Amino acid sequence: MASVLTHFRNDGAAHMVDVGTKDVTHRVAVAEGRIEMRRETLRRILEGGHDKGDVLGIARIAAIQAAKRTSDLIPLCHPVPLTRIEVDLDAGGDGDAVRCRARAETVGRTGVEMEALTAVQVGLLTIYDMCKAVDRGMTIAGVRLVEKSGGRSGHWSADTVEEDQVR
Repeated sequence: MASVLTHFRNDGAAHMVDVGTKDVTHRVAVAEGRIEMRRETLRRILEGGHDKGDVLGIARIAAIQAAKRTSDLIPLCHPVPLTRIEVDLDAGGDGDAVRCRARAETVGRTGVEMEALTAVQVGLLTIYDMCKAVDRGMTIAGVRLVEKSGGRSGHWSADTVEEDQVR
């Protein structure tokens, strides 16, 4: 784990990290989050009874598009040529909520954590946007990096970190 904030120079000014000397490796990141809502809102999503159309299908496309545009949204994030972005939306399996899980992959010099996290956030925001007319009280929660691999720091898992904190 890095001991310094890499997006700041010694004088404190923000800069884009030079990744030119990093090894090209297969890099993977998985992120997840959920949007909690009223039971009636979830029912409408599941039954396809929403006036705006296929909420989950549109959220999936929005998440994929967001992953591809991450460097346009996060100022110091490198443009990353994604080799894969997979987005799964699970509605109702976790209470009155939709869970979004995104897996981003590349073969390159920098990781894809930001792409996976951005995909999850935008997917969940899209659900909010499409359903806000019937449920303005929806809550986006638990957005986090679940796992990453590749690069100099190797494999990292939130499960391992949580286990270490319990010990």
